Amino acid sequence: MTPEQIFDFAKLDATPKNPVPFDHALVPAFVNAPALDAINADWPDIGKPGSFPLSEVGPLKPAVKDFVAALESDAFRSAIEAKFDLNLKPHPTIITFRDRCRARDGKIHTDSKDKVVTVLVYMNKRTGGWQDKGGKLRLLRGPETLENYTSEIEPVDGNMLVFRCTRDAWHGHESYEGPRHVMQMNWLVNDAALRKNATRHRVSAFFKKLFG
Repeated sequence: MTPEQIFDFAKLDATPKNPVPFDHALVPAFVNAPALDAINADWPDIGKPGSFPLSEVGPLKPAVKDFVAALESDAFRSAIEAKFDLNLKPHPTIITFRDRCRARDGKIHTDSKDKVVTVLVYMNKRTGGWQDKGGKLRLLRGPETLENYTSEIEPVDGNMLVFRCTRDAWHGHESYEGPRHVMQMNWLVNDAALRKNATRHRVSAFFKKLFG
């Protein structure tokens, strides 16, 4: 599958950048339905909570391999650059999978200073949307409480959130435990940050596999 077969670029183009509470774009159903079905069928069987880099999920099946290639494509990068008025070409990327959520996940945080832009694509397919109270990402006005939010994103059906990783980009979600498939990609500040993050994710993934 090509990036154009996987992503609805027209929806991304039509979605304005929202500066409240920080620069972001939320694109509902950014992944086209046939691609969503194929990617879910080929989703790696991780079975553990936490973030797992590409190197730790084993050989990728075809639809997921195409999904990764689409995220790393010039077409996708150019669309994000245009949306946020950025030049991302000099910045390396790192991609991680999330398969399951722990009850303690989702605490209020900002992404690290190593990150320039975060992309979250939610791959859960749920008839009637996300029925659980927890697990819906909230964009927050500050770090004090999850109730002070401007947007709440259902982690389903190829919804995509992209945001600038700034000091005020607070986000989190209410407690949820269970399957929650998310593909995350970050543009990082430089190659040193890529090496640091890749090493951290590999070590973390090793211990998660070992101890659960």
